[in-house]
Parts: sequence; C-alpha cells; structure tokens
Amino acid sequence: MTPAFPEDSSRTSGQVLKENKNYVSSLLSQRIDEPKGLKLTRPGDAEYQLTNATFVSLVRNSELHGIVKTIKQIEETFNDKFHYPYVFLNDRPFNEKFIQKVRSATKSECFFELVPAEVWGKPSSIDPAREEEGIKHLEEKGVGYANKESYHNMCRFYSGGFYNHPKLQEYRYYWRLEPSTDYFCDIDYDVFKFMEDNDKVYGFVLNLYDSPDSVQSLWPTTLEFLKENPQYLHKNSATTWLRENLQKPDNYQTAKGYSTCHFWSNFEVGDMDFYRGEAYSKWMEHLERSGGFYYERWGDAPVHSVGLALFADKSKIHWFRDIGYQHFPYMNCPSSDKCHGKCASGKFSQFDNLNSENCMATWAKYEMTPKELQYY
Repeated sequence: MTPAFPEDSSRTSGQVLKENKNYVSSLLSQRIDEPKGLKLTRPGDAEYQLTNATFVSLVRNSELHGIVKTIKQIEETFNDKFHYPYVFLNDRPFNEKFIQKVRSATKSECFFELVPAEVWGKPSSIDPAREEEGIKHLEEKGVGYANKESYHNMCRFYSGGFYNHPKLQEYRYYWRLEPSTDYFCDIDYDVFKFMEDNDKVYGFVLNLYDSPDSVQSLWPTTLEFLKENPQYLHKNSATTWLRENLQKPDNYQTAKGYSTCHFWSNFEVGDMDFYRGEAYSKWMEHLERSGGFYYERWGDAPVHSVGLALFADKSKIHWFRDIGYQHFPYMNCPSSDKCHGKCASGKFSQFDNLNSENCMATWAKYEMTPKELQYY
C-alpha cells in the first residue's frame, strides 16, 4: 500500500502537528455528557437486562493495590449501577489475599482464572538465536521491556489468546481494565448495551503512535497476508489512519509503511466475536508463524488496531469521548459536568512535549464522517 498522503515539501511535520493539535483541541472543547444521536440504554428502562459482557483484567498478585484502585473507580463511576461481572486472569494462581481484597471492592461476581502454561508460554518454534539478536537490537533502540519474556507473552496473549480462554468464551463483549488507571466521569448509560444496540465492534478513548522499532515487520507481514487473502480487507477499512505519513514521518519509514497509530488498549471495550471471526483468526495464525511477538516486540495495541482497521467496518469503531480516563502519561478528559472537575478538560497529556504522540486528528479527519463527528 502506498503512503496515505503525497510528499509535501511546503509543510514540515511540525506544521502538521500544530494543525492537528488545533483540530483536536477544537473537538475536545465541545461539551459532551453522553454520545448524541445513538441509542442509550439505562437500568430504569422498560425490560432492561444486562447484555452478555464482562470486565477483564490480566493481572498479577503483586498488582493488588493498583487493580483495587481501578475497580473502586469503575464501581463509583459506572458499575455500581449495572453490576457486570469481572474476570481476572493470571499465569500464576491468585492468592487468598488478592481474591478477598478484590471481592471486597465490588458487589459484582468475580472470577479468578488461570491462563494455562501452554497458552501463556513462548512457542517452541521460536528460534533462540534470532530472538536474542532481536532483543539486542530493541535494547539498542531503547524499546521498553525488550528483554522481558513475560511482557512478550502478555502482548501475544492479549493479541490472540485471551478471547479464547474457556471462561471468556462464555461472553461476547469485554471491557479491559488495568491496574492504577483513573476513571473520572460518571457514566449513566450501559456501555455494553451501547455496543450491542449500535452495532459497534470496538470502543477506545486514546489513539496514539507506537514505538516504530517495536513493530518494524508487523506491516510487511500483514501485507503478505493481504496479498494471499485480499478477500478479508473490508471495503470500509481505515487504511488512511494506518498509512498516515505526515505528523511522524520517521515512524512511517521505520515501520515500513505503517504510521504506528493505534488505539491504546489498556482501555478498550470490544466484541470478542470479531476476534473469533475468520479474518482476524487467519491473520493471527499468520502473525504467529512469523514469530514477531518475540523477534520484535509487537504489542497487543497495534495488533488489535491493525486488525480492526483492516478487517472491520470503520463505522463500527467508536470513540468514547465522554469517558474520562487516564493511564499515565495520557488522558481523555471531556468537557462535562459529569467529570466533577477531576481532570484537565481537553488535555492529551500533562506533558506538552507528548502532544506529537496523538493520532486522533487523522482518525477524526479521515476515518469519521461528519455525521459521526456530530455524535460527539
């Protein structure tokens, strides 16, 4: 695939960044309490019932304090009105302290599940010499967690394994939770029912660039798959966002044609049936054979994002601008009374030098219709 935009010597990447920052700021300045023009369901509605959904968190015993903090905020802003269950996953058994403390943070049902070693662990097909060479290259480039095998395992599991865990196979929709994240704003409608009622496959709050050195071969490997399986490319795909080359052209070059834009997956609400579908499953098999989760450091966020942008109808991907969220150092803070002044409205990060990492302008300009923008 060619670059999304032709080279333009009249504008520098700094000028593009300034334009994009101003564009996003204008969007974020608009007040919002809830999505507009879409169906919203509330507990008091006639014949209301929960949909087939759960919160999910891959978490360790040592992260108890952080996950309890997140659960308490989710309960306060949303789930004490709905009581959706929680599924906690770990490659080691949860201890009694973890189980008791988590259960005391919510009135909802909690499930504590083990990820089998054969699912979690590195495949035997990975070449140790090639892996070592890849790790050395990543460390030289300053890529985080390059030599941490458990991190590679986590990225691979969240990319292509979590939705097939026996417990999660009982559910269709999931909302991913991470330890030590913040939820600022009251949510009075059922987010899961919103996904179901409005035929959405994925919801995000943050949209940013990844480290290009961690995904140098993800896009070429994906193009190999598309060449062999062109039938899976959706006719309403989001390829402009994937191929954007103006704001961070070095990312585009290093990642060999991929902008590195991705939905930050430490918050995501999704339809697991999309991942279980033929296109994503076949593509995941192709990625697995390439070994990129270990020879590089493919994250689950770019993998989910590339898969969604290529194989899903982009109109079914929803920006939850009304959900106030922070995972340091990035945040989504709407201009809304429902946030009670708990966050800085319109801020992408408390560090201004990180504004260049924001991909939202490209998504809003080129992958959303004017009507869709009115929802926000």
